[in-house]
Amino acid sequence: MKKMDYWRLCDELSVVQAALLMVGITPEEYPYVMNEGEHERPENFSAALTALSHAILGGRLPATIRKFVETNWEIIAEAEYGYDTDEPDWQKTTILVEDLKVWLKGLGVKTGFFFPQATDTPDYLDSSHKNYAPKLSAAIEAWKAVNADPDLMKGKTVKQALQKWLRKNADQFGLTKDDGNPNEQGIDEIAKISNWATKGGAPKTPG
Repeated sequence: MKKMDYWRLCDELSVVQAALLMVGITPEEYPYVMNEGEHERPENFSAALTALSHAILGGRLPATIRKFVETNWEIIAEAEYGYDTDEPDWQKTTILVEDLKVWLKGLGVKTGFFFPQATDTPDYLDSSHKNYAPKLSAAIEAWKAVNADPDLMKGKTVKQALQKWLRKNADQFGLTKDDGNPNEQGIDEIAKISNWATKGGAPKTPG
């Protein structure tokens, strides 16, 4: 594995580590980043740290918050460097990687270190999105499938072809009943939404 890949084994990270990884930097490259001036920090690090810290303080990103412990060194550091020992210590405050991914996706971020297998799937078709709607996804995927394969409409109306595709893929979109059979009412409702031939008429054989 590459050096960066080992950080993907972590299921929990400090806020500072997460911010560095978000901008494509391995944390060991900047072990004292919080002590460095703005011009010495990696590009975009401060923006990433600000976004994370504000989300945590605002309750939008779960974290285990740890504050500065007033040892003699930290009392001196507070006086010399302006540390506030009543504020969270972002080098010790931690976040779960899964919570971080959910937060990032909610902001529309689906690429970078935390998404090594990123896809171009739009949010409304991404089953891992927090606002994923299975019926909306089913309607769109059925429309795409029947449009892409004229054979599916041989001897059928568009609505019938949509219904057949939805029955075949019912499990994928939660369109089955407790007994395992397709939910015909739900399938019919979705087929109506996806149906572009709403004027009806006898089915035509393509070509």
